[in-house]
Amino acid sequence: MAEPVQTPQAFPTRIFSGIQPSGSLTLGNYLGALKRFAQKQDEGIETLYCVVDLHAVTVWQDPARLRQQTREIAASYIASGVDPKRSILYNQSQVTAHAELGWLLSCVARIGWMYRMTQFKDKSGANAENASLGLLAYPALMAADILSFRTTHVPVGEDQKQHIELARDIAAKFNHDYKTDFFPIPEPLIEGPATRVMSLRDGTKKMSKSDPSDASRINLTDDADTIAKKIRKAKTDAEPLPDTVEGLEGRPDAKNLVNIYAALADLPLAKVMEEFAGAQFGTFKPALADLAVAKLGPITAEMNRLMAEPDEIDAILGRGAERADAIARPIVAQVYDIMGMIRSRQV
Repeated sequence: MAEPVQTPQAFPTRIFSGIQPSGSLTLGNYLGALKRFAQKQDEGIETLYCVVDLHAVTVWQDPARLRQQTREIAASYIASGVDPKRSILYNQSQVTAHAELGWLLSCVARIGWMYRMTQFKDKSGANAENASLGLLAYPALMAADILSFRTTHVPVGEDQKQHIELARDIAAKFNHDYKTDFFPIPEPLIEGPATRVMSLRDGTKKMSKSDPSDASRINLTDDADTIAKKIRKAKTDAEPLPDTVEGLEGRPDAKNLVNIYAALADLPLAKVMEEFAGAQFGTFKPALADLAVAKLGPITAEMNRLMAEPDEIDAILGRGAERADAIARPIVAQVYDIMGMIRSRQV
């Protein structure tokens, strides 16, 4: 018999987000995710942050490289201000509730929903039949990542909204199918001027850790000279900066650099426009480079320190996994009950 469940109004506010260990993180990841993750710790909300290594293996991964990248993502979280004592920080594969609920929710989700996911189309390309089943079905696991904790809010960039919408659909269908209000309908959190940081080589494309051109992005592992060089060579136009935000319309490269400055400086866009009105990029780019180095330098240094102590990172992830499991385990047990599974084994 399933235990009584909470009504949606009774759910505590809880934030979950995860990053895949598939390459070094960029300035875009910092401004769009990591910086905001750290800020959420000051809002009195329970926060869980995960390195989603189970998602990484939807395409083949070298095992040693996967371990290295998992530690690097964890180091990026911590160096960016996520405190493992104030937030729960762990890697996904150490909390088996993710995989268990992922299977249960894959039986709730519909195949048509999976085929409509743009990321599957992008990653599988023209040879979709040779893609792994995991690559097709991973959105059900992503929904499980969120719903394992009955998460209420998920920080995401604009390009990730489709995944949250699917998690909402799966939660709603589960509740409807089993005539319950067990799962909340999670809400996306999209905030701030740099939620979508664009490529330094093309202001119409997202900054990506998978872009073939390293010059298109600033990596959190870049040193000061590299950061300054990339900003100096960033694509711009010939016009000076306008004095209003509206004046940036139709100028994607200029708008991207101003957005980055505003986000790094924690200033409204209008304030940045006021400060640099009429300035040429020969003036603006050095100011942006100095600001980026000042903000990212300490992060890179702390990441390097942590990566030199892999046992410390592993211990942090292990403690976080224990805390995450303590929340998720009873939730998944209730899902088994609701779905009619007999659970008479004595543990």
